[in-house]
Amino acid sequence: MFNNLFSKRKNNTSGWFGNYSSWATVNAVAVGYDADIILNITKEAILKVKNGEAVYERDSVIFEEKHCPYALLAYLQLSAALKKTAIHVMDFGGSLGSTYYQIREYLTKEVCASWNVIEQAHYVTCGKEFFEDEVLKFYPTIEECRAAKKISLVILSSVIQYLEKPHEFLKQLVNHGFDFLIFDRTAFNNKADDRLTLQVVPANIYPASYPSWFFNQEFFLSHFSQHYKIVAEFPSYVEGEQIMKIDNKPAGSDKGFYLINKSFHA
Repeated sequence: MFNNLFSKRKNNTSGWFGNYSSWATVNAVAVGYDADIILNITKEAILKVKNGEAVYERDSVIFEEKHCPYALLAYLQLSAALKKTAIHVMDFGGSLGSTYYQIREYLTKEVCASWNVIEQAHYVTCGKEFFEDEVLKFYPTIEECRAAKKISLVILSSVIQYLEKPHEFLKQLVNHGFDFLIFDRTAFNNKADDRLTLQVVPANIYPASYPSWFFNQEFFLSHFSQHYKIVAEFPSYVEGEQIMKIDNKPAGSDKGFYLINKSFHA
């Protein structure tokens, strides 16, 4: 199956490809994110960070030097300051706590009351067994997390573009009425419409591919116009994501936004 997938990409090229008409069409040629091989690779990488054997992990890859998402960190700390108390954070699609371990030295008791990851069931099981501590927790749904914690801020980093029905999710997210939202590393298209692509992961990381959206920014943000104020826009902190390519041609960028609920009063 892996051989069939990569034989369709010249020289096993990684990146984003195509302009698919439906999720089912691209999913038919994709090797999905729920594969056990990806979970195991990610677990081993983050365990090294947790145990002090590595400095930094991102997307299951170990780095020798830490790259800090300063914009995300700044708006997290601003949210706590506006709230005037440590806040409960929800990290939607947060893997096994990648961002938590990336910035945990900044998550003082004055800033972060808890860090709660929402993930697929097998990630939650792994997270509870190997990574949970007094601050970091794992839940399978937003609803279960909200039942346990009074969430003020939601972080959505490099996750919305991997949902089958992202706009339905964004509408539901608005309905939850969280005080603060941080989108980071979210893919936007330079065209007037959303574009659905096949993302092929570099073979030296793991043999996988999956559907990946590039959004029309205006339509994406329109979901929030009634209930949220868009306070800031910022580029991805990851080198190379400021210009994203589809079919090896510049086609968009990864960026982030910080939003505050209009009903929030400091």
